[in-house]
Amino acid sequence: MPDETLTAADADTLRERLLAARDAHAAAEADIKSIGEESVVAAADAYRKAIRLLDNYEESAVGTGDFQAYVEFQDKFLGLVEELPEELPDREAFEAAADRMDRRRLRERDFEGARADLEAAESYVEYLDHRTETKEELTEARRDAKLLLKDTDSRISELERLVELGEADVDAPVEHIRDPIDRYNEAVSEEFQSFKQSESAQEVLSVVEAAEWHSLVEFRSPPRDLREFVRESPDADEPIPTLLEYADYTGSKLDHYAEDPAMLQTSVAVHRTYLERLDADPLCVSFPPPSAETLRRKANELVSVLDRFASETTIAALRTVRELTRRDDYDRLRTAARARTELTDAELERLRSGAVETELHELREAHDKLADALSEADG
Repeated sequence: MPDETLTAADADTLRERLLAARDAHAAAEADIKSIGEESVVAAADAYRKAIRLLDNYEESAVGTGDFQAYVEFQDKFLGLVEELPEELPDREAFEAAADRMDRRRLRERDFEGARADLEAAESYVEYLDHRTETKEELTEARRDAKLLLKDTDSRISELERLVELGEADVDAPVEHIRDPIDRYNEAVSEEFQSFKQSESAQEVLSVVEAAEWHSLVEFRSPPRDLREFVRESPDADEPIPTLLEYADYTGSKLDHYAEDPAMLQTSVAVHRTYLERLDADPLCVSFPPPSAETLRRKANELVSVLDRFASETTIAALRTVRELTRRDDYDRLRTAARARTELTDAELERLRSGAVETELHELREAHDKLADALSEADG
């Protein structure tokens, strides 16, 4: 769940930032378009090359120290300017710099002057850099908006849940659905524990593996080597508690009890925690229970699993739970049960004061405005 401090103001602030980033990027694009994309790129490229030459040759081409560097610099710099298109914006700035550098001996102030001549062309680099910066800010604002919309969706769902629970009849007789669920859960827990204690590991894990076909019966799958053990080892005919006891034996003692000691050690001993924690919890029904449709589906799946080991009494208790979903007041009782167990005192107070409804209204409105702004920015 998102941070509960998330407010409509957060969404409004981000919407303003997103729209500002969109406008800034549009303005940067318009500035370049007014001059011409190709012209701006060409002028910026020429400026960068010219400045790079000035920086690279300033020390070596000054004075009489390195004649070869001087010749090489002049050839490159003057050649660069000569090859510039006639229609290049601020071409005269490059020509002024070239005229300044076209002399027999170069001084440091000539390089400084050339940089000053080229300042007019520097703006084209700034145009491109500014467009890149505004593009990055717009991309970041879009990303943040999408993330905040997800958080806002979650917060809205949470507030809607509170409103729904706030409308519940907390005095409703929830024991009408709680008691049958408790009776079933107690019965299946005891029966599965007995099944695990007395039947072979192969039988118990076959039930767990069969449950994998049912999405609402969420047993943790047995590790692969345990699956191989119950399929291949004759020791899998022993109950799980017996195998766990064997796993504690020393090698010489284990040889007297297990037909395949090595496989038992590598399969059972290393998965002791899994086997010890294996219980009926995935076969139980939660309270408050799920929606009527989900409970019916889970009950149908559970019947298929229970048929493999449970008594008719336990299965009958499950069918009684399934029949609860056909009660006219099931949803009302379920919501009342949820309200009793899920609402805190602080949430109840906010519901009574109307603060939850106010926050929900403001957050929905801010969410829609931010979504519209994001759609505009993406367009």
